[in-house]
Amino acid sequence: MKRHILTAAILAGLVVLAVLASQLLGIRLYDRIVTNLCISLVLVLGLQLFMGNSGILSFAHMGFMGVGAYTSAVLSIPAQMKGMALPDLYPFLQGVELSPYLSIAIAGVMAAVVAAVVSYPLMRLSDAAAVITSFALLVVLYTVMTNWSALTNGPRTLFGLPKATDIYLSAFVAILAVIGALIFKESRTGRLLRTSRDDERAAAAIGVNIPALRWRAFVVAALFAGIGGALWGHFITSFSPKAFYLKETFVILSMLVIGGANTVTGAVVGTFIVTIAYEGLRGLEGVLNEAKVTGEPVIGLTEIVLALAMIAVLILRPGGLFPTREIGALLRRRMETRK
Repeated sequence: MKRHILTAAILAGLVVLAVLASQLLGIRLYDRIVTNLCISLVLVLGLQLFMGNSGILSFAHMGFMGVGAYTSAVLSIPAQMKGMALPDLYPFLQGVELSPYLSIAIAGVMAAVVAAVVSYPLMRLSDAAAVITSFALLVVLYTVMTNWSALTNGPRTLFGLPKATDIYLSAFVAILAVIGALIFKESRTGRLLRTSRDDERAAAAIGVNIPALRWRAFVVAALFAGIGGALWGHFITSFSPKAFYLKETFVILSMLVIGGANTVTGAVVGTFIVTIAYEGLRGLEGVLNEAKVTGEPVIGLTEIVLALAMIAVLILRPGGLFPTREIGALLRRRMETRK
């Protein structure tokens, strides 16, 4: 237990240090980057909670982020603006105007409810079949968001969300997500789920209800994704369904794969590394385009470099930078060996 407390303290400390550094520098762009980092951290930790403990890759995570973002938007957009932002909104929702903070909490619950309803039959699948069905679920959620105009404004941009997410709220939620992911990992459900990950037949032989365990993890992961989506919506204040599809799924997956899917430490470290690299590469793209080095606009450099980095990690360190042990356990082991 002590090593997990140490892990939580170190990882939460990284988030606090990022916030303090941004505040000390006093640059607005850094505030935005750190806020995005914290929101990404909530999403990556949700994906790690399911994928890391079950061993099953899930593409559907960003779809539940969209469910959370749109739920919070419908509940919190001021009533006088809903006529413009959502002209086809159902009458019983037109006068609803909740606090953004309450809407964020409800959005997480709604994403979890949707996951609970649609995912249980899928939890019986493993290996390639599970991956394919999770991708199909992402396509279904994206299609619903694109075509349910009454709630999402269809493929058009939804606007009017009140600005509620700042660096402090996002950091606070990110720290709670770190603690929640560690608690789940050491819970009975998390331990049994990792047992089924390591040897599915042996786990089933001792009476482990594998589909039920996966379902619980999937629902909690969707809760994280819904909250992350709502936080992002109240930070960016306008978005369309394209924000919850393949490109964003790739970025979140790269964070987890590079850091290490099996550990909470890997999820946090991967999020930091990829966020810094992503912002640096975006800046480099801008510099190259302004200087007109190639004569043509440089497009896609960020995605190409991230893809190559992910390939390199999968070849050289298939388990990521932190494949099996949390940072607290690693530090305690080093301290014990020195003694």
